[in-house]
Amino acid sequence: MNYLAGFTLGLALVCLVGCASSPKTLPAATPAAIVTPDNSSMATVVMYNPVGRFVVLNFPVDLLPKHGQIFFIYHGGLKSGQVKITGPERDGSTVADLIAGAAEAGDEVRDQ
Repeated sequence: MNYLAGFTLGLALVCLVGCASSPKTLPAATPAAIVTPDNSSMATVVMYNPVGRFVVLNFPVDLLPKHGQIFFIYHGGLKSGQVKITGPERDGSTVADLIAGAAEAGDEVRDQ
């Protein structure tokens, strides 16, 4: 019985010493890369009419917007105006009313 008690006490000490040692660090998992297309520049301003305060926008044919959709005008990377799609559209181009700011031919049009 004394032998069994000594063995149990020794086993308990080994377990405690093993648990008290420095924790093992697992290698950090690297997250998988997320690749998304850059659709930030969706259209360009083809023409701006300052009297009527409207623009003609050229969109890719497969990305024509809906009537009433709001977009932002960027000039040199800075937000310069806001437009609302009013139509009509033809061959990838559509008309939008300028509701705020200003626009120039060549400006970028984005939805954010």
